[in-house]
Amino acid sequence: MYTFAEGYLGIALQLLGTFVLARLLTPTETGIWAVAAVFAAIASTFRDFGVGEYLIQERELTDQKLRAALAANIIVSWLMAACLLGASGLTADFYREPGIARVMTVQAFNFFLIPFGAVTFAYFRRELNYKPFFWASLLSNIVSFTVAISCAWAGLGYMSLAWSSLSGVVVSVACAMVAKPKAFPRMPGFAGLAAVLKFGMHATGIYFFGQIGKSAPELVIGRVLGMAPVAFFSRANGLTELFHRAVLRAALPVCLPYFAQEARSGEDVRDGYLRAVSFLTAIAWPFFLFIGAMAFPAIRILYGSQWIASVPLAQVLCVVGAIEVAYFLSKEVLIATGDVKAANFLQALLQCARIVGILAVIPFGLLGACWGLVAAASVGSIWSHRVLSVKIGLTFRQVMRACMPSLKIAMFSAAPTYLWIALGETGEQNFFVVFAVSGVIAALLWLIALRMLEHPLWTELLKLRRLRLKSK
Repeated sequence: MYTFAEGYLGIALQLLGTFVLARLLTPTETGIWAVAAVFAAIASTFRDFGVGEYLIQERELTDQKLRAALAANIIVSWLMAACLLGASGLTADFYREPGIARVMTVQAFNFFLIPFGAVTFAYFRRELNYKPFFWASLLSNIVSFTVAISCAWAGLGYMSLAWSSLSGVVVSVACAMVAKPKAFPRMPGFAGLAAVLKFGMHATGIYFFGQIGKSAPELVIGRVLGMAPVAFFSRANGLTELFHRAVLRAALPVCLPYFAQEARSGEDVRDGYLRAVSFLTAIAWPFFLFIGAMAFPAIRILYGSQWIASVPLAQVLCVVGAIEVAYFLSKEVLIATGDVKAANFLQALLQCARIVGILAVIPFGLLGACWGLVAAASVGSIWSHRVLSVKIGLTFRQVMRACMPSLKIAMFSAAPTYLWIALGETGEQNFFVVFAVSGVIAALLWLIALRMLEHPLWTELLKLRRLRLKSK
């Protein structure tokens, strides 16, 4: 409840902010921020250094291990801040855009602050205590939103997003300091640091490769095609990222400690994995089918008429998202079982496929790059299943059994939308009405399908409703 509430409040502010900023910032300004943000995101994978995952999967957590985790986080995070500062000028020269250096300089200061909240929040995740997350995220999002809009309105351009990011981090760290348990160690320590670093070396590879693969489109497009094409791709990708913001961002913090608890108690993690996949596909596949059909009105409403070129890109990226979701939690289940090396290896293969896919088709332009990601997602799903088959005994029949009800739900809920698109016309005169009516119909049919098929997600919704009534 807390993670989903945090996710939906965050996405509401993000959508409102995007709605305003898309009309205040030009495509070039948006592209400058997108490229600079990619390098900060890559550095952040090293900054975390797998400290959170180490604390979650560790069987016995002591003050010494918490101090060592804080020390590792500070060392690596401050090193990444220095790297961002040092590389800002070279990056700006490479992309022939001095604004990138200015954004990266501000982003570097985030890295000096984050360690003082990261370890505390990792401890809360281990304990499945998400109330502090909710309040920290809510306050951080409100402040970030306010700063971004205010700065953009004042004419600061792409720097408004940089100052927004820094203000959000300041608020989040402050909340962590306030919520920190009294007995929680406040100073770093070097005893036990080697164990944290050893685990972190493998865990960092997982998220580093993941971020490289995620960032590859912007990096390649920015160098080959320019800043404006990066912005068009970023807007299209932002539309499909709504699912990640609304669902995966809420589910992932829970899944890893949940799988780890099952592994520590000796239970079969396949059951938890298949249950999670069943839930995710029941939400993801209807979402991507709907957004694929409604890409034009969705982009027109969110971003405005200057971003219509993103529509065909978003439609192809919906295919990518639908393919990836069935095995999206592969890394989490491997980490939870202690097989961090296998998770690292799998992530490297997945992102290599992603990079090769986009490089192979970038000569065909933005749309070709998106189809390259479809091919990479297909290869990645096949390989993920192979690894899980070896490591936890997962069979393809089990995955199909878990996902088939979700496919039926997706087709049932999206059918009227596709019928409307086939028989009617969506344009400037009716895009909002088409999107609103189609969305309401699809949502109602989704709930009806959950009930008719007695999907496990429907059972969970009923349990949640009973818990809320009981608490009242």
